[in-house]
Amino acid sequence: MRIVHAEAVRAGWDSVRPPEQGWVPVTLADQWQTRWAGHDGVVWYRLRWQQADAGEPTGLLLDYTCMAAAVYLNGSLIDRDPSLVEPLSRSWHIPRYFLLQAPLLEPGENELLVRVSGLAAYQPSFGVVDVGDPQVLQARYRQEVLVRHDLQVLDSAIGFVLAAMIGLFWLLRRQETMYGWYALSAVFGRLYDTNFFAASPWPFPSTDGWQAFIGGCYVMAAAAHTVFLLRFSQRRWPRFERLLLGIAVALMAAALLWPQWMGPYRNVYLVPVIAFLYLVSFVFMGYALRSDRRDCQVLALCIILPVAVSLHDLGVYMGWYGGVSYLGSFTSPLMLLGMGFVLAYRFANTMKRVEGFNAELSREVRQATGQLAETLRQQHALELAHSRAGERLQLVRDLHDGFGGTLVGAIARVEQAPDDMPRREIAGLLKEMRDDLRLVIDSTAREHADLAELLVPLRHRSSQLLDAAGIDAHWHLEGVGGVELGAARSLDLLRLLQEALTNVFKHSRAQRVDIHVRRHGDRLCLQVDDDGVGPPAAGTASTGGGGAGFASMRMRAQRLGGELSVSARSDPQGTRVALELPLAA
Repeated sequence: MRIVHAEAVRAGWDSVRPPEQGWVPVTLADQWQTRWAGHDGVVWYRLRWQQADAGEPTGLLLDYTCMAAAVYLNGSLIDRDPSLVEPLSRSWHIPRYFLLQAPLLEPGENELLVRVSGLAAYQPSFGVVDVGDPQVLQARYRQEVLVRHDLQVLDSAIGFVLAAMIGLFWLLRRQETMYGWYALSAVFGRLYDTNFFAASPWPFPSTDGWQAFIGGCYVMAAAAHTVFLLRFSQRRWPRFERLLLGIAVALMAAALLWPQWMGPYRNVYLVPVIAFLYLVSFVFMGYALRSDRRDCQVLALCIILPVAVSLHDLGVYMGWYGGVSYLGSFTSPLMLLGMGFVLAYRFANTMKRVEGFNAELSREVRQATGQLAETLRQQHALELAHSRAGERLQLVRDLHDGFGGTLVGAIARVEQAPDDMPRREIAGLLKEMRDDLRLVIDSTAREHADLAELLVPLRHRSSQLLDAAGIDAHWHLEGVGGVELGAARSLDLLRLLQEALTNVFKHSRAQRVDIHVRRHGDRLCLQVDDDGVGPPAAGTASTGGGGAGFASMRMRAQRLGGELSVSARSDPQGTRVALELPLAA
């Protein structure tokens, strides 16, 4: 049995019992602001029905009580919200179900009193009442709780998860501002949705504070959603966006600062915002129809049904018909599906672009690598050719300057010699040329030989020559291991040393010669001391053969960047040839 006829009487906030006078007949569902405009406080509703069998359990279902209520059956309290005065409990969003049995239920007439506390600005009302089969009414009660409460909680949970996921995506890719605006709109939208299951206005001290807050959240969500659709459509209207966000922030600040006005008069700004949001949604759907972007079309399809359902919810909110259930929670999975598709679609397109870029980059790298390899090969061939040409040129110079000079000198001496020139002198000339040729070979055969290694063959040959002449040779090498002068400088140094030892052999008539080669820091010192007759007079300093002599030694010292000195020793007598040169050319 559905009870739609009742009596009502208004009372003050402190009303504990219903007034005796003033009862008026009403039809349920009843919104009292249409009868008692501006009444904030309490309205008592009285209903009666006939019960044939009080021993049979009976179900009682109260469809709607806004904002808070206490329920009495036959004078006994069977239900009461925690707060019946400000801040009011918020029990409007779920029905009330009771299983009635004796002794509460009486045979014959039963009286139900419902004390409803509400505020005129927030549609205070009392819905229909059903009495009958407990199983039927309990099933209906569970269905209404599912639709009006549980799905709203699930909707908010899904929205917060989606906002967090897309917000994290935006944090990782700040340049994708579209996702940041969607996350912001989802957060404020879900804060607004808490209005459908919050049991009290906490943390606000009054219902006005709560209603002003959720109104501000709706405005912020609408503004952020509009900017999101602009970004999604690849549009930027800076002035419009700044104006829109400025208005939204101003309304939110006003809602927090002056809730006593922004709460009761929320429709003054919410209704224009709702109309604006509809306009934005329809404009975006029109853009999606004209666009060839698949993601825009999918998102537009996901928006159509929520927009259609929101028309029903708007009618419930405005009180255009007697419904009390908001259905917007059913459409949240569609938005979740739409945004999931958008993210997946954009990610797939991004990956395609990345793969195409990687393929193009790999192709360019292969081409560049091939070109670089060819260039390096050509450069290496040129460097190798230049190196070989340099080596040949250096060998030619060494042969020309050293062995060539020795050979020319030997030819001249043979031409000037008498016909009966002793074979010993001819053999000596050939040995000089041989030694000179060996010097060239020793200095050029090894690419990275240090000075100590190059001195070994020279020391061996010169020691044999000096020993044959009765001259005792003493070599002193200090710190020359690891010293590399390069092929050209090494050859100049060896020729100079060879020339000095040849002079000792030919002209000094010495019995002892000391050869010192020392390294002092970044300089190399060469010194040859003999105990012979001393240096030749100026103008006669010549080896007497091969076109070489002290002038040749000075020329080589100059090429080495060193200083050559030839002087007489005071104690003991003899000649000192000294050379000091830098290790670096």
